[in-house]
Amino acid sequence: MLGKILKIDGKMIQVENLKKISLINIVGYYMIFEGKQKLVGEIVFVDESIFQILIIGEIKNKEFVAGIESIPSIDSKCRMINKEELEFIIGSQDILESKNLLLGESDVYDGFSISTNINNLFSNHIAVIGNTGSGKSCGVARLFQNMFAKNKKNPIKSHLIIFDVFGEYKSALKEINLQENINVKNYSTGNDLFTEDEILKIPPYLLKADDLALLLEVQSAELINTLEKALQYVYIFKNNSELCNQYKNDIIAKTFLEILSSGKTAQQIRDQVLSFLAKFNTKDINLHTIISEPGYNRTISQCLNTDSQGNLASIELLERYLKKFSQINLDTIIIQPIEYSLDDLYYALEFAIVSEGSFISKSVSEKLNILKSRLYSIINGEKRKYFEFNSFMTDEDYVKSIFTKKSGEDVQIVDISFQDIDDRFAKNMVKILSKIFYKFTTSLKERGSFPIHIIIEEAHRYIQKDNDATIIGYNIFDRISKEGRKYGILLVLITQRISELSTTALSQCSNFIIFKMYYPEDIKIISSISSNITLEEIENVKSLSPGSALVFGSAFKIPLIVHFKLPSPMPTSASIDLCTTWYEKE
Repeated sequence: MLGKILKIDGKMIQVENLKKISLINIVGYYMIFEGKQKLVGEIVFVDESIFQILIIGEIKNKEFVAGIESIPSIDSKCRMINKEELEFIIGSQDILESKNLLLGESDVYDGFSISTNINNLFSNHIAVIGNTGSGKSCGVARLFQNMFAKNKKNPIKSHLIIFDVFGEYKSALKEINLQENINVKNYSTGNDLFTEDEILKIPPYLLKADDLALLLEVQSAELINTLEKALQYVYIFKNNSELCNQYKNDIIAKTFLEILSSGKTAQQIRDQVLSFLAKFNTKDINLHTIISEPGYNRTISQCLNTDSQGNLASIELLERYLKKFSQINLDTIIIQPIEYSLDDLYYALEFAIVSEGSFISKSVSEKLNILKSRLYSIINGEKRKYFEFNSFMTDEDYVKSIFTKKSGEDVQIVDISFQDIDDRFAKNMVKILSKIFYKFTTSLKERGSFPIHIIIEEAHRYIQKDNDATIIGYNIFDRISKEGRKYGILLVLITQRISELSTTALSQCSNFIIFKMYYPEDIKIISSISSNITLEEIENVKSLSPGSALVFGSAFKIPLIVHFKLPSPMPTSASIDLCTTWYEKE
């Protein structure tokens, strides 16, 4: 026991120092006040005369409850916390327990570990924040290694996908891959012929209009309609059913009629129709189609000839013929999944652009042709390979294939390295994949039966304050952050600049792991988004040593400083060793 209580000033308790133990560094240690309640306090100051102890919570029914509902009475006994009580605050010391995740070591209690319940940590969104060199990558790698430790039961039904900008985590995960029933799968966007990684590919037929809008960097919401129409057309043109043949005739006939009624000269109309039918035609409507009238037959090409006055002599004949086909409402078509390539999509987009009136209006043509030129550059460039898919699968099949080895074994960790592609394209790929995962998890009959954790390194590159909501109606990361938790799709955001992150996504994080940081703007943001951390505690992150982090949130009883052990093996994120490089022997 310590001495008696000398003074009670709100939640600050002054206790007599009978043993004169000021030479022992016990600031940060926890004390117990025994009385009607078992209150917990933290030593904030000590000298040869007194202890200053701040009340931080209470132990009830073998659980620590943060916050202050009462204060000790003047006759309460004060003592050091024991091991069992300490575990209520900093986590179980049984690191082999399957539901318990070891984080690191306590910075106050030598030989004690800080751990948390896996459910409390990973059933919520997490933010991992810290400046360059603060130990973020090493800390996250250590977290994965602790989660899949050799001497404990492992989460064989977990699905972690890492968007790994620089391929840092591959080396840190390689030994996890050697464990029984645990598999790590590596994807890459790089061009290294010697890598064993699979090339990341997305089936083009899984892309929806909003995915295409991201991929083609659409800046106007009105262009979404053209992309939706292109997806209708690609289905129609790739399907040989009789109904789809009727649709083909319908959309070609309507566009043909619009050209005929455009008000342009006969020669201009003829040139446009010849150009149009050379690319878009059916067995019923093409340049060689014969139109029969009493007494003579003419091909469509012959009907486009001009008379001596320079007029289309057979325009009425063409109109009567074409109106036979333009009686179908395209809105009634039910699009079913069907396999197609980017080339098929390009053909459909061309027709959608024509059907939007680009033959008639130059301004419309210029605006819509931007879509075509961007898709053309993907098809005819290095990016094409990411959409070359040689088999058909549903969204569900695709997601499950990512988390399955070719041998059929389940994969728990997928690491995608975004190498040799520009930031904008990588950002759009991350958004499209995240949307596919979101759609999959939200469509499951048994909610949360296939949880997916999306871990995004350098998250400030991808989760920004974009205008997606204006263009496509939503930001996928904002949607996941607000709605994903109940469906089992969760975010782990790793960043060095939270000021560049979407504030919506960041505000939905319930757990924070904060490594050393010193940007005042970022520190201010952290203090504004969490109610269970004081400004003084946040200010302490400025002086953290590399590898140490302030952790707080729903997975932690109170804010704690954790020292993460270095991962083994290490990620490829360590600072360069200039002495070795500069002075290397020749």
